[in-house]
Amino acid sequence: MKQIEVVAAIICKDDRIFATQRGYGEWKDWWEFPGGKMEAGETPEGALKREIREELSADISIDTFFCTVEYDYPKFHLTMHCYRCSLLSDAMRLNEHEAAQWLPKNELGKVRWLPADIEVIEKIFRG
Repeated sequence: MKQIEVVAAIICKDDRIFATQRGYGEWKDWWEFPGGKMEAGETPEGALKREIREELSADISIDTFFCTVEYDYPKFHLTMHCYRCSLLSDAMRLNEHEAAQWLPKNELGKVRWLPADIEVIEKIFRG
């Protein structure tokens, strides 16, 4: 099975968490934490900062490692390293996603999350 390794940012601000809606591909319209694939030779932290710059034209601080999720999608196995992050400024622009929302923790369930991201949401509620 194909293996894909990605990083994801759990961006927090004022007790809310930032969620993005995919605008392309097989999982179009599903919600996820922003991030993306690691490139050869990148550290997870370096990949995450690059991906957030590409996707949101924003800079982040990586505050703490949160979890790694292993998930089998029908066509590939995903390893997703998740970090709690903060924005370094409020300026953001959606370059790849069709929508975004700041969700209070108790409203995280109101959007349709990608399956691997649901595991992260469950860990947020437990922790």
